[in-house]
Amino acid sequence: MTDRILILDFGSQVTQLIARRVRECGVYSEIRPFNISDSEITAFNPKGIILSGGPASVHEAYSPKASPLVFSLGVPVLGICYGQQLMCDQLGGKVEPSHHREFGRAMVKVEENCRLFDGMWQRGEEKQVWMSHGDRVVALPAGFKVVATTPSAPFAAIADEKRRFYGVQFHPEVVHTPDGAKLLSNFTHEIAGCRSDWTMSAFKQNALQRIRTQVGDKKVLCAVSGGVDSSVVAGLLHEAIGKQVICIFIDTGLLREGEPAQVEKLFKDHFHIPLIHVDASMLFLHRLSGIKDPEQKRKIIGETFIEVFDQEAAQAGGADFLAQGTLYPDVIESISFTGGPSVTIKSHHNVGGLPAHMKMALVEPLRELFKDEVRKLGRELGMPPEMVGRHPFPGPGLSIRIPGEISNEKIAILRRADAIYIEEIRKAGLYDQIWQAFAVLLPVRTVGVMGDSRSYDFVCALRAVTSTDGMTADYYHFSHDFLSRVSNRIINEVKGINRMVYDITSKPPGTIEWE
Repeated sequence: MTDRILILDFGSQVTQLIARRVRECGVYSEIRPFNISDSEITAFNPKGIILSGGPASVHEAYSPKASPLVFSLGVPVLGICYGQQLMCDQLGGKVEPSHHREFGRAMVKVEENCRLFDGMWQRGEEKQVWMSHGDRVVALPAGFKVVATTPSAPFAAIADEKRRFYGVQFHPEVVHTPDGAKLLSNFTHEIAGCRSDWTMSAFKQNALQRIRTQVGDKKVLCAVSGGVDSSVVAGLLHEAIGKQVICIFIDTGLLREGEPAQVEKLFKDHFHIPLIHVDASMLFLHRLSGIKDPEQKRKIIGETFIEVFDQEAAQAGGADFLAQGTLYPDVIESISFTGGPSVTIKSHHNVGGLPAHMKMALVEPLRELFKDEVRKLGRELGMPPEMVGRHPFPGPGLSIRIPGEISNEKIAILRRADAIYIEEIRKAGLYDQIWQAFAVLLPVRTVGVMGDSRSYDFVCALRAVTSTDGMTADYYHFSHDFLSRVSNRIINEVKGINRMVYDITSKPPGTIEWE
């Protein structure tokens, strides 16, 4: 059985990064709400437990707590930020509000050597970390010692080597703590004794077997969009159960330029999988007519998609299973940190299950993976590099890149502008350096002079971000020459646009979309 690290989530906005860093160490990890039952903890059979940060204060009433089982299970425990404070509070130490809060980069002084610091930090050294806390530990539980300090946090890192309990006030999971990945690796491998047995090759073999066991000899319907997630799901299903999978491609009329033809080519020429192609663009555009609210757009698209899919599924003879490209971030975002189900953030995605009238069971072979891990799986399946490395495209398509009302005219304008933008990115050799790039048609018209006449046309915004997992992002720093070249092409070649802007906002944890 694969070694596993359990991460209990207390609400930190960067909890997902802990899971990512642990997996990068070659160890499988999962995030669960802090208040899961003792039986669930035991069933998970963790080799170690990590307590995440969080926005609460341990000295406040009703602040989240960890089950006492966490500290009596006999496995190593690492508390991060709130997790460290919680560990101290529950084991007999003391936590108080700090008069000198720390947010951002800080320097810790290593006071003592410990196993958590092996091969990275030595006594007497000062090292950079990332802090984000308003409370601090002021008294340690019995058995703990101080191993690192800052002027504002005299217990910046603590250790009980005998019980293998460790706590850090800083965040090793963020890139601003340069040695954080090594610290987490020390915890998973040197302290918890985990093997590096989390590989995509092993995941693929396990996923194939799980699909065959779940599906048996039944049929599976798979909705494909041409994006990375649905294409990987289709490829995995085809390798697992062959002709039992029926792929349906619904053209919503909200796809990028040339996309329908690209999807057909991929499935027929590469996968050799029969594809049912449905052009429902007129229906979708009719349903979206006059709709301005982005959330309403999403719901209309989701409901219409299911309606069309149901009809095509019936004509195809029906099936017992529906395959869906649910990813791990979808699962995490759909559960609040307090552990109860929340309103699904991705309202067009059936993370919590299918509508009751769809009498099928879900097959979700990717629900344990982050986005970049899906790309690795695609490579394991032998998918073409241009498909595996393709920029993500949201389910609602161009609809969320046209704030306000949608029309055929606006779609045509945006589709062409977006195609030029991506074409220039490819020409410049930048496509693989960027996680996601797209154009947005703003609900603003401006007066301009083009040649010898005035124009009254739309403003087009360009966005490009860098990311690893699609959860946090920073804007891509294009050169002025590049932006000038792209802007000139779009304004000259796309009738209906006379102004260009470039979006330079970064993205905190959450889905990278426009609306």
